[in-house]
This record gives sequence, structure tokens and C-alpha cells, in this order.
Amino acid sequence: MNIMRTAMLLAFMTALFMGVGYLIGGSGGMMIAFFVAAAMNLFSYWNSDKMVLRMHNAVEVDERSAPEYYGMVRDLAARAQLPMPKVYLIREDQPNAFATGRNPQNAAVAATTGLLDRLTYDEVAGVMAHELAHVQNRDTLTMTITATIAGAISMLANFAFFFRGGNNNNPLGIIGVLVAMIVAPLAAMMVQMAISRTREYAADRRGAEICGNPQSLASALNKIATAAGRLRNDNAERNPATAHMFIINPLSGEKMDNLFSTHPDTQNRIAALMKMQGEFAPPAAATTSASGPWGGNSPSGPRGPWS
Repeated sequence: MNIMRTAMLLAFMTALFMGVGYLIGGSGGMMIAFFVAAAMNLFSYWNSDKMVLRMHNAVEVDERSAPEYYGMVRDLAARAQLPMPKVYLIREDQPNAFATGRNPQNAAVAATTGLLDRLTYDEVAGVMAHELAHVQNRDTLTMTITATIAGAISMLANFAFFFRGGNNNNPLGIIGVLVAMIVAPLAAMMVQMAISRTREYAADRRGAEICGNPQSLASALNKIATAAGRLRNDNAERNPATAHMFIINPLSGEKMDNLFSTHPDTQNRIAALMKMQGEFAPPAAATTSASGPWGGNSPSGPRGPWS
């Protein structure tokens, strides 16, 4: 059902983009909009993962540089029957994580140093399982394409402002210009946010299945949301278009579960995960100390992957 709903939303976005082109320049404008959308989507398909990782200064790690973190992702990917993704680390105090890549064969997952510092091993595993669920569900490609089209609609809206006078190809005159300038970008933003929220709930559920412990993921979401409200993520603030990719919105000021938020309300997500807990056997006794996620040793010490 979620896949069908997302497909319908994407189809609406594409139609909306072409519709804005039609309002600006008639049938010729619609065709130009179509080819622009195709070119932007093609570029995003091949390059979006590299762009996002570069925006956040992510550094690739391996089994030698980050053995615990890398090994965790490897084990979770095997459990989910996914190819091993590339693994990245972001030097950022705010705990958070995201996944990117056009398909499971070309995927990457990234976590911040704050995530590894502040969460237990089981909680980090829940977060990374959530990100692998996005990879498995191909959400990263869906969200990237949606964001690209939404941005392109806003770009066309700016064109409508400049071409509002003297454009004889505009079939609806000033009404068409107003729709292109105001209504279309607003509709695009609402659809983009709706897709992001829908996919977060699905990834939470699948992530809990992969790690086998919904409670750990629920606890992680609570800790990340609390820390994100106190700790600024400068790279995310400079690149707000990538906010929807993180497990918790890294920006300030979005706490309402409404049409304009990139993520569902965290407490709603936690409640949904806790309802799942009865479907799983009780988790095994913790193998790590509560004082730190890696057996009681802080990863910011000599054993840390970014030392």
C-alpha cells in the first residue's frame, strides 16, 4: 500500500511540474518542463549520493578504521539480505544518520560521531537498521527525485513571476501566473513532506524487523530527538534540502506532525514501535555497558573510528 501511495504521489509531482510549465508557456512550456525534469532526474539518479555525502563532509570508513561500526553495518546488511553498503562517518556532535544511493547495489549509510558517542550499541544498531530499511525500500531514490522535482517547480514559479507580462502563450493569463507562483510550489512542498513521513514509518517498522528489537530503535529515536533540539547541525542548516534524509529532522523548529514537517512526530513513531514489541522475543541480555556504546569504552578515545 505504501509503495502504491508513493508512486501516486510521484506521478502527481511530475504532472504538477508539467502543469506549471503549461501555465507559463502553454504546450511548448509543458514540453520544456518535461525535458528539464528528465535531465534533472537523470543527474540526480547518478550523482545525488555523492553530492549529499560531500555536503555533510562524510568520510568513508572500513573494517580497519572503524571495526565496531563497520562490523555492525555488515552484520545488519547480511541479516537484511542486502549488499554491503559503503559506510561513512560525519564529524558532527548532533546524533543522527542517513542513507543515500540510487539502489541497494550503490548504497551508502552515514552516521555522525555524536550518534556513536551518545547511544548504546543496541540503539545504534536500531538506527543503522532503519537506514538499511530505507535502502531496501529504495526510499533514497524516491525522496531524491521528489526533492528535485519540488525544487524545479519552485524554479519555474520564479520564471512565472518574470514572465507574468506579455506572455501570449499563457492559457490562463494572470490566474495561471498566480497558480504557478503560489499554489504549485505549496502543493509540491506538501507532497514532498507527505512522502518523507510515509517512508519514515515504513522504515521504522522494517528497521525493527532487521535489528530484532523495536524497543532499541524507539529508545534511539527519543535520545536523538532530544539531542537534536539542543545541538546545532551546521552542515544541515546550510543544506536544509537534505533534512528529510536524516532519521530525525536535524533542523530546528519542526516538531509538529503536520503537512509541513519532514518527519512524523517522534512520539508517534515511538508509540508505533512499542506496539511492535510484542511481536518479537525478548531481546538478549545487553552485552555492553550502559556507560558507553562500545563495551563501556568511549569511541572518542583511542579505539574510536575518528581518532
